[in-house]
Amino acid sequence: MTGPGDRSGTDAEQGATAPGGGFRKGAFGVSGSGDTSGFGGLVRVEPGGAVALHSTERPYGGYFDEVTDALIDAVGQATYDAAVQRVLADRGEITYFVAREHLLTLVRALRDDEALRFELCSSVSGVDYLDSGGPAAGPGRPRLHVVLHLTSMTYRRRIRLEVAVTAEDPHVPSVTSVYPTADWHERETWDMFGVVFDGHPALTRILMPDDWDGHPQRKDYPLGGVPVEYHDATIPPPDTRRSYR
Repeated sequence: MTGPGDRSGTDAEQGATAPGGGFRKGAFGVSGSGDTSGFGGLVRVEPGGAVALHSTERPYGGYFDEVTDALIDAVGQATYDAAVQRVLADRGEITYFVAREHLLTLVRALRDDEALRFELCSSVSGVDYLDSGGPAAGPGRPRLHVVLHLTSMTYRRRIRLEVAVTAEDPHVPSVTSVYPTADWHERETWDMFGVVFDGHPALTRILMPDDWDGHPQRKDYPLGGVPVEYHDATIPPPDTRRSYR
């Protein structure tokens, strides 16, 4: 019996290789052996590859253009152009990719301007795009991203800000002086991804022990683990299994 996407023979038998350029083949990106998911012929855009360089053209739609115009009025066109590197409107969300040196200027305007009133920072989180497809991570494409979700309770609107930094210089200004709710969120992002939030009142670990070495949600963090033994079988640690190497 065959499932969707099955091909005669395994990838190795066909001489197939995993697509590059920001695309992933199969359900799990495994190459060189059979894909038991039944989706071996599936080709998908990698999570980071689809948005590596893309910027949405205006009009963005909905209230997104109103927010953008109000933000430009609040900070000035020159500051907006220097601060916002690109804008992505996708799946009912708008994301402003912000240069870190202008982050505090933007969030103060977003919170205080009468036409904006984004009073709540509901989330600060991190992403590591080390091996997510698209252009290779480097100075021109920083791998560590900090994502802020802002909510206007006055106008019932939501936007996202995203700041990208390199692993060699993972510094982002803390927004706790503007949004106190970001305190523990920034601590978790530091703990898991190693992003240093300059100006945070007490940037310490929140999940891992204080003396823990490394940041567990970085893509290059070793998985580790111990072998698990069953009757007549042993399951190796995650970092020694084929699909993780």
